[in-house]
This record gives sequence, C-alpha cells and structure tokens, in this order.
Amino acid sequence: MTKIILVRHGQTEWNRNERFRGRADIPLNQTGLQQAEATGAWIAARWKPVAIYASPLSRAMQTAEAAARHFQLSVQPLPGIIDIDYGEWQGLSPDEARQRWPEQISHWYHAPEKAIIPGGETLQDLRSRLMETLKQVCNQYPHDTIMLVGHTVVNRIMLLGILGLGNDRFWRIKQDTCAINIIEWDGSDFTLASLNDTCHLRKS
Repeated sequence: MTKIILVRHGQTEWNRNERFRGRADIPLNQTGLQQAEATGAWIAARWKPVAIYASPLSRAMQTAEAAARHFQLSVQPLPGIIDIDYGEWQGLSPDEARQRWPEQISHWYHAPEKAIIPGGETLQDLRSRLMETLKQVCNQYPHDTIMLVGHTVVNRIMLLGILGLGNDRFWRIKQDTCAINIIEWDGSDFTLASLNDTCHLRKS
C-alpha cells in the first residue's frame, strides 16, 4: 500500500486578499512560512516519507521544503500537480472578474463543473491530468509513504477524483492553507483516511 500525505501550501498575500492565483508564482507570506514550518514538524513526528513532490510554483515548493529538511530529502517539482490555469482571470479579484465575465463567474461559484475560464482550464481538464499524475507517482512507491504539496483547486479536484464524486461537488470540500490529507492507494483504488486536518496549526 502507498500512503500519500497530500498538503495544501501555506498562506500567501493572494490567499489573504482573495485573487485568482493559478500559475502566478506568489511566494508564502510570513504567516505561510510559519504554517509551513509547523506542518513540516508535524509530519516529521508522525510519518517518514521516502519522496516529497510539489507543484513547481514557489508557494508549494517552500511548503514542501519545510518538511523535506526533516528527512534530508530534496523536493521534486511535479508539473502534473501545478495549479489550475486561470487564463484571463489570473491576478484578478472575484469582483473584478465578475465585472467582465458575469455568467462565467456565476458558473464558477454555483455550477463549477460548467465553468469555462477564458483562456484557462476546465475542472475536467484539471481532473484528467491530476489523476493520471497521481497514479503514475503512486505506482513508483507501492509500499512507501510519499508527500505531495498542491493547491486548493488541485487538492479539491484530486480528492473528488479519489472519492468518485463529480466536479459539481467542488465547493463541498474544504482545503485550508497547510491542511493535511491522508490517502491510501492499494494498487487499484484509493481510500481517503483523513481530510483537511489543520490541528497542527492551532496555538496552544
């Protein structure tokens, strides 16, 4: 069995002040760096991944590197889990995008499976590349624990994929910054063992 520690990256300024991030390479802010350190320490106390992969964007790489230091591992960039391509929405706030594409933005928030992002990816496009990438990586480590660091849209769609749920359920799964999810792969199917765990970020 493969155990997958799936993590969302820490906070950035574009998370704190909501903007469509996508492929924009926005680094972690100070809170995000602290979240990444707490996440890395928590993982190191409980698991021993043999490989750590991350989206090539700096916010994911920084989060992964905070864990990798505990294991003397190098983070391997994994283009297949890079954030969704937001096309012409990238960098805009939801209100700014709504002024130009009211129908498409309405679909995004109320019928995401139907959303067409101008110049970007659909959720089905994203799902296809994510599930193919996930299976390829898991098959390299049939008896090991690995760590993946992705993005909120990436992780939500990946989780819907492993549960066999439709993309219409996109907004019904939470992925907070530096949330940890545990997934198991038996070589033919996935099991979700835990979801959106952020207890490591709570201050005592």
